Formats: sequence, structure tokens, C-alpha cells
Amino acid sequence: MAANDKTMVSERTGKEMKVAFSRPESLLPVVTNYCPGCTHGIVQRLVAECMDEMGIEGKTVGVAPVGCSVMCYDFFSCDMIEASHGRAPAVATAVKRVHPDDMVFAYQGDGDLASIGMAETVHAATRGENITVIFINNAIYGMTGGQMAPTSLPHQVTQTSPYGRDAQTAGYPIRVCELLSTLDGVAYLERVCTDSPKNVRKAKKAIRKAFEYQAEGRGYTLIEVVATCPTNWGMDPNQAMEWMRENMLPYYPLGVYKDVVAEGFENAAEAAFDRAKGCPMVANYGKDGE
Repeated sequence: MAANDKTMVSERTGKEMKVAFSRPESLLPVVTNYCPGCTHGIVQRLVAECMDEMGIEGKTVGVAPVGCSVMCYDFFSCDMIEASHGRAPAVATAVKRVHPDDMVFAYQGDGDLASIGMAETVHAATRGENITVIFINNAIYGMTGGQMAPTSLPHQVTQTSPYGRDAQTAGYPIRVCELLSTLDGVAYLERVCTDSPKNVRKAKKAIRKAFEYQAEGRGYTLIEVVATCPTNWGMDPNQAMEWMRENMLPYYPLGVYKDVVAEGFENAAEAAFDRAKGCPMVANYGKDGE
């Protein structure tokens, strides 16, 4: 992380030097327990860097549900709440409504968000809850042993699909950004990746933008991170990264899937009203509810 105007004194020369790279203050000085090659650590560092740069660590609440993502409470120095499997959006909704001035984010994996938590995800998004979700999509259940997830690719081999995912019986993968982009309460959706320095910078920019939109009260925001799971994919880190590029990125294309500000609206509510202005009941009610 490029530190802003931070300096240190060299023990060897006694001269003052500018700090070019250091651990974010919002990230605790503990040893990681993620598997080698797992990209959770990269994403969590980016979240922490954004908290530092925005000066919001003291007013941020994170929600960690079940899965590998639950371990993030070991690493962030902000307040953290553990949620039941899939219920992070509901818990985050409660925190945000009670403390509307706090920054509230949920950090979720694909099995958690898109399977048992799909109802909470969809309803928090369609209500336009002013929260941010960091969504890790590695196409598999990580913590529980590598079962097929809602995002597992067709023909992908997992512990519960040893011959590959059969779309005829198991259905097709869920593209979360594309699905949520149809909902009126959503202000910003972007799918990113952390497989290169360039994409890491893009991912950080997207996370920062999502937090800024929340601070400005624009509505629900979600950043989907296409990620790897070398352990459960049965690959080394380099193989996993290449497999992700070759297979996941064509199925889950990177990019912005919704941005109401870029569309010319102040927030998700204003955009929703504009889309429904042809309905007399909506038009007569008024976009401010008056």
C-alpha cells in the first residue's frame, strides 16, 4: 500500500525515509490461515486499504457468515459480527438501520451468498438496503470440503459432482451480477478479479467506489470477485490461476453490471422511479413518496 505522507527513520543511516509499502492499519498484524494461493487475503487487504484511505475504520461494521469468509473477523480491526450461514445481508440490514451513519459490509462466499443465502441476497438488494457486499466467487464450497456450488461451472468436477456438473440435473451456474442487475434497489455492481497487478488495482477501485456510494446513500452495492480455490480444485496456485482465467472469466466476464450514477441518476430510488414512470400509480405517488 502506498502510504500517504508516512515517514520512518532508518536504523542504519538515521535519515528520514518515506514509507512506500506497509500493512494497512485496518488489517490486524496476524498470520494468515488461508490456503496457499487463496485470494481471500488479497481482497481483504484491499478492503482494509480502502478503510484506511477513507478514514472509516472506527465507524465500519463487517459481517462474516459461514464458509472460508468467516475467518475475516480474525484479520479486520473494525467491529465484526458473525452471522448464520447465508444471513449476512439480513444482519447487515439490521446494523445499518440501527446505525445509518456507520459503514456496513458483508463478506460472503458463493455457497453462502448464492445458495442458502440467496433469499437474503435478493431481498436486501431489491429493498435497496444501503450496504456493501464483497462477494467471493471461486465456483466451489471451500471450507466444507469442495462440494458443487451454485456457481460451479458446467462439467466442473467437485466432491459432489465427481463426473462434472450436469446442467440437465443440477441446473446452470448462477451469474450473480447479471441476476441482481435487474433489481431496482441496486445502485452499483461490478465483477472484478485479482489475478494481476492491473486487475488488483481495478478491484480496489471498485471496492472504494462501492463504499463511497454507501457513504452517499445511493443504495445497495456489491462487488463480485472471481477467485481461486487451489486446495479444493486439486491444483497448485499457478495452475489454479490459469484455470480460472481459461474457464471462469469467459463464463463470468469482468466489468460493471450496474451503476445508477453513470446512468445519470442520484441513487437507486431515483433510477427505479424513472423506469416505472409510465405506471400511473407510481407517477402519481411521486419519487419522494409525496
